[in-house]
Amino acid sequence: MAYEKLGRHIIVNAFNMNSVGHINHGQWTHPRDRSQDYTRLDYWTDLAKTLERGLFDGLFLADILGTYDIYGGGVDLTLRESVQLPVNDPVLLVSAMAAVTQNLGFGVTVNVNQEAPYTFARRLSTLDHLTGGRIGWNIVTGYLDSAARAVGRDGQSGHDQRYDQADEYLDVLYKLMEGSWDDDAVIRDPAARIYADPAKVRKITHHGRFYDVEGWHLSEPSPQRVPVLFQAGTSGRGKLFAARHAECVFISAPEKELARKAARSIREAVRDAGRDPADIRIIIGINVVTDRSAKAAREKLEEYRLHSSPEAGLVHFAASTGIDFARYGLDERIPYGPTNAIQSATQLAESRGWTKRDLLGQLALGGRYPLAVGTPAEVADELESWMREGEIDGFNLTRLATPETYEDFADLVVPELQSRGSFKTAYGAGTLRRKLFGNGDRLPASHAAHEFRPGSTLAAAE
Repeated sequence: MAYEKLGRHIIVNAFNMNSVGHINHGQWTHPRDRSQDYTRLDYWTDLAKTLERGLFDGLFLADILGTYDIYGGGVDLTLRESVQLPVNDPVLLVSAMAAVTQNLGFGVTVNVNQEAPYTFARRLSTLDHLTGGRIGWNIVTGYLDSAARAVGRDGQSGHDQRYDQADEYLDVLYKLMEGSWDDDAVIRDPAARIYADPAKVRKITHHGRFYDVEGWHLSEPSPQRVPVLFQAGTSGRGKLFAARHAECVFISAPEKELARKAARSIREAVRDAGRDPADIRIIIGINVVTDRSAKAAREKLEEYRLHSSPEAGLVHFAASTGIDFARYGLDERIPYGPTNAIQSATQLAESRGWTKRDLLGQLALGGRYPLAVGTPAEVADELESWMREGEIDGFNLTRLATPETYEDFADLVVPELQSRGSFKTAYGAGTLRRKLFGNGDRLPASHAAHEFRPGSTLAAAE
């Protein structure tokens, strides 16, 4: 069969979380699922080896602070079905997985409210050193009031204010990671007893609305300086944030038309911010169920559905929208409206007038990501269709049974995509940023971080 060539390589990340349940809730009960081993290091190192064997671009690790306590006004179902609870720190996994791989990238989710920018900058630089420049950071601002209450606040600050604070947080990081040490500051000359030239290391100062920082960056320059910057959020304020900072934007799109609309809007915002839209990659979440025959793939899908928990998926969606769906009947009208949670999720539900019955139907696999199912050729057709019609750059492949989902993709779908020229046959050289964009290891001059490099107009003024 002849295929129309896509003309570019598809980006594929494994989407996972340091927890039992992630996106497709209930699948932990599947007999071939190993997610209950998430506290074992070999679970993660084995996964990393599988992903590198399959030439995945990266492992994208989600995270959440707080608990999903909106549905039913508590966490009973959250705990029974392990809806991202318990959840462990994703950052601590990276060094072990980096040690057993050479090329796989790692995207870690860390909330800007979790740690002061001064200490977090050191953690990012450390990871960039230890991975040889294979680290990315998924920037999140948080949306759960339970997380705010757990650290002594009454609730989350307003949606747009959270982005204002994140903007300033990034400015502090850029000052530290781009501006504190010159490229040639590290001498390493034992004979002269000079490890670093004091004239080429400077203290940064920042006195802003949210942060006051004075100090020298604690880490010497790492391969990428700033990690690859991931971000998710398609609200108006979220797009402005992405336009200034993000390199990879993760969108949620149940349909190709919505993906195309979101992708065009984001790229337009990037252009308006003075950046090249070619410097950004747009990724959607997707489920893939495949086997060597269409019949076997469909049987596998039905097997997964038997183990899913649509209601547990509704627990997750309730937290995303701030709406307690347990209060409503299956066909009762739900009064969607402005919330302080994830605005894009609420706006989509409101525009479609989704009832509880509608949502439970969409959550047949425990989550609401689009599905590609069938033979490797059928899955490849669907992925390429999303690329063309959705105008996206790649996918975060979420798990059903783990590691089965990722093994099936590596062993069945990747060779099919490679035969079409739509997927790489080998990793490129260099850092994660160089692999994704084909240019340098550091953020380009058009990025906001450039303002804080030594010699820039802003840096000179400070």
